[in-house]
Amino acid sequence: MTKQMLIYETAIPVSHERHADASFDSSNDYAFTAAINAVPLTAVEFQRAAAEFAIVFTQVGADILPTAVLGVRGEQNLYLTKDAQWRAKYVPAFIRRYPFVFASSEDQQTLTLCIDETCPGFNREGRGQRLFGDDGKPTAYVEQVMKFLQEYQVQFERTRLFCRQLKDLNLFEPMQATVTTPTGTTQALGGFLGVNRERLRDLSGETLSKLARTDELELVYLHLHSLRNFNEVRDRFIGSLASETDTAARVS
Repeated sequence: MTKQMLIYETAIPVSHERHADASFDSSNDYAFTAAINAVPLTAVEFQRAAAEFAIVFTQVGADILPTAVLGVRGEQNLYLTKDAQWRAKYVPAFIRRYPFVFASSEDQQTLTLCIDETCPGFNREGRGQRLFGDDGKPTAYVEQVMKFLQEYQVQFERTRLFCRQLKDLNLFEPMQATVTTPTGTTQALGGFLGVNRERLRDLSGETLSKLARTDELELVYLHLHSLRNFNEVRDRFIGSLASETDTAARVS
């Protein structure tokens, strides 16, 4: 699976000195997600995401974190239309926070609000929401962004601890999805992990009870239930192949 941070081409600290005249014009254009085939999730998103996406786990540095599968090929988002619209009811928070993101200091003690200035909505012509008011202070819009990112950071840390617990319980196993096209060729998607059902069943009653009390057992079952959505990914992938064939025929 591909690197997931590629939607951010730059991460420039937001400051009055640099962004006094800057604005952000939000839109429903999700073209910035075109080159990702998976997107990070936090645990609090599982209930809504599991209805439409296959939720798996990937190794990110020393951590294992949940992701929603968006495509089969690298740099392929099957949940994006040709006119850059999102093809699902739920939009993951990782995508909704763009073009803003927190950057951590080297000691991990300080978070700095940053913006991707390459985002099409970023402008200095006054379109959309201003980042700073005439008084030089961050606008209410930026305060809302900060609140959203702070909550995202809290949920990210909770998710990281949840996944660490599953790892400590030795519940993860490597997984691979294989799609067979109508022509008989196969496309494999690997490099991710899932919860092993047998190991889950073998946990002690005390451990299962603890996971149930903290709602973490529900998260595990939402993950397992969501794997059926690989069928949706397969169907979208085969549909994209048919579209590519039609385009090639018209060009030739």
